[in-house]
Amino acid sequence: MSKLTGAVLIAGLAVSALAGGTAFAQAKGDPVAGKKVFMRCVACHAVQPSAGPKMGPNLSGVAGRKAGAVPNFKYSAAMKKANLKWDDATLDKWLTKPSAVVPGNSMAFAGLPNPAERANVIAYLKKPVP
Repeated sequence: MSKLTGAVLIAGLAVSALAGGTAFAQAKGDPVAGKKVFMRCVACHAVQPSAGPKMGPNLSGVAGRKAGAVPNFKYSAAMKKANLKWDDATLDKWLTKPSAVVPGNSMAFAGLPNPAERANVIAYLKKPVP
């Protein structure tokens, strides 16, 4: 391998590692910071497992759950028809702009434009709440 080829290979690996590391760190998020951001959501959503629904469904255990699956909550027709599973990618898209993910849903929320805030909220939602 020539020096130039080796340098290009090493540079490519470094860029790949940095890009992957940044995406991973962003996707991982900080649940403590996420709890602070989530304070904007508490008027409509609970996260304590024993709490009932509010204006929006209880979000305890939302990660990995099928959308529209909380018992005793009246979902919009659009959400009932949505075939979504709340994984990190779907939650990130939803938190960015809910109306783009499920047009016609009844959630009156413009979204979180900041990717770090979204990652933090997702981390908070994935952390078990006592």
